[in-house]
Amino acid sequence: MPKVISRPAPLTASALLQLMWLASPALPVGGFSYSEGLEAAVESGRIDGEASAGTWLVDQLRLAQARADLAVSAAAHRAWARGDAARIAELNDWVRMTRETMEMRLQTEQMGRSLLEWLRTRDAGAEAPDARIAQLAALRPAPTWPVAFALAVERSGAPLREALLAQAFGWAENMVQAAIKAVPLGQSAGQRMLARLVEAAPEAVDLALACTDGERQAHAPMLAILSARHEAQYSRLFRS
Repeated sequence: MPKVISRPAPLTASALLQLMWLASPALPVGGFSYSEGLEAAVESGRIDGEASAGTWLVDQLRLAQARADLAVSAAAHRAWARGDAARIAELNDWVRMTRETMEMRLQTEQMGRSLLEWLRTRDAGAEAPDARIAQLAALRPAPTWPVAFALAVERSGAPLREALLAQAFGWAENMVQAAIKAVPLGQSAGQRMLARLVEAAPEAVDLALACTDGERQAHAPMLAILSARHEAQYSRLFRS
């Protein structure tokens, strides 16, 4: 008997457009208002130009995003697809409990709540409302960003890897814009930084896809220290 090779579902035009929408800075979730410690890194002198900002963000993508938010979104996407409410609650709790500062926790909760409202708006008037949106809303004290994003991309019908690439790109674009404002840098420098992040994104996504529960972690000591300092930073543009 010939071997059957399992291939992922193709990315349809509709699903592609949904991913572009979800990755867009125009998505009303407030991602543009956070720098995730980058502003504090500028204040402390660890970031002083395009090269250091680009290196900081590539490291953050590989060491923090790939092993935490992207990995959670991958696991949550699978859980939403099979209707595993207990697993969703477990992942949501993990995100909250591993946020090392108050502003990091508030960011993931605020963005999660905002995406929930966007999903509610999209689902309003549907002939068959998606009961999973109510499950997302029931997470306490709030749905977190990677868990909410996982539901949004699962509803799009896009393959998981492409969904995580969209998530990584959306994060990268927001962070590059934060660097342009905080360092500050020009638009051309921002595009060069974004090119570095785009090159690094597939490897980060593949790491997230392969990440087991035992390997998933959100421990980034210097990022946590800078985030804690940012909470009391005298002058700042961003909420984290």
